[in-house]
Amino acid sequence: MLIKTNRIETIDLLRGVVMVLMALDHTRDYFHIGNSISSPTDLETTTPFLFFTRFITHYCAPVFIFLAGTSAFLYGSKKTKPQLFKFLFTRGLWLIFLEIVLNNLIWQFDPEYNLIVLQVIWAIGLCMVGLSFLIFLPKKLLLVIGAILIAAHNSFDSFTFEGSNIRSILWYIFHQQKGIPLGEDHFIIFAYPIAPWLGVMVLGYCFGVLYSKDFNATTRRKWLLQFGVFAIVAFFIIRGLNIYGDMVPWTKQKNFVFTVLSFFNVTKYPPSLLYVLITLGPSMLFLYVFEGIKTKITDFFIVFGRVPLFYYFLHVLLIHALAILAILVLGGNWNDLTASKGGLSPSSIAAYGYSLFVVYIVWIIIIAILYPICKKYMRYKAKNKSKWWLSYL
Repeated sequence: MLIKTNRIETIDLLRGVVMVLMALDHTRDYFHIGNSISSPTDLETTTPFLFFTRFITHYCAPVFIFLAGTSAFLYGSKKTKPQLFKFLFTRGLWLIFLEIVLNNLIWQFDPEYNLIVLQVIWAIGLCMVGLSFLIFLPKKLLLVIGAILIAAHNSFDSFTFEGSNIRSILWYIFHQQKGIPLGEDHFIIFAYPIAPWLGVMVLGYCFGVLYSKDFNATTRRKWLLQFGVFAIVAFFIIRGLNIYGDMVPWTKQKNFVFTVLSFFNVTKYPPSLLYVLITLGPSMLFLYVFEGIKTKITDFFIVFGRVPLFYYFLHVLLIHALAILAILVLGGNWNDLTASKGGLSPSSIAAYGYSLFVVYIVWIIIIAILYPICKKYMRYKAKNKSKWWLSYL
């Protein structure tokens, strides 16, 4: 049984579901044979099941970041704007620090930090810093800003930069996924260009209005349904036109199934307009369908949704450790699963890896291990609300 709190269970449920899916994606990163050789969305080499495995995990980052904005609004509803600004600004800086220092360490197992990858925690942190300034604007203006950042950024897809000058680095941070060397032995990758992610967080912040204390539940469900249907219909129309909304147009493939895969093969880095529509649209419908539903299954997922940052770091650490154990069992070199001067190889398990079926089995085992740990931490947080530092974890 869950401890009673003032949290909104449907939001925690959605967050928990996508975080469980996130573990599937990262398990595949470390355990699937061939992962470092080809992309699961490369239509020349993938299979429908492998493509699906990757596609369903597309929901993780946008939902995670969108709901971070929603949580910011709900937190701020009990605070003054200056108090919310301070929280978002300091928590954003804290997340950036955690990304660089902790997340890279557990992903790479390299204390020399030869490879630094700025991923989703970095993006959330930087977006929180940006949102801390934007909260002083009227919400209608915030809606416009969020929509423009998401819908218009694909207009700049053809603008690319090279090199390591300040102008290029700023462009990598905001729009272009890129890696640059830091001296002879170190490398940094800007994996999550934040311009559209900031738009997602801003819209998530505005979305929090629907979950205000006095907002009518029937009206909220009506809006959730309309938002969800609108986003999905917009996706099919814009993708069907094949003119705008993603870096890569869909094309006719060798058969109908692969043509469908091409249609749904949308860009994540940075997230295209179509990527956002096809991930957040169904997420709205999820919130619509599951509002008010409470079962043992929903309680299971809510546990993960209530301790997202704790879960994130713990699941990466566990997956990486198990991958090293697996590579040793197969007679490989565990150093292949670190990023060192010899190369960037967190996915080098591919040389020794397993089938997709085994990946799913390992994923289930990982979730089973994490559940009691996360549940214990969730209960600790619920019983110690007076400890301010827990809001940063």
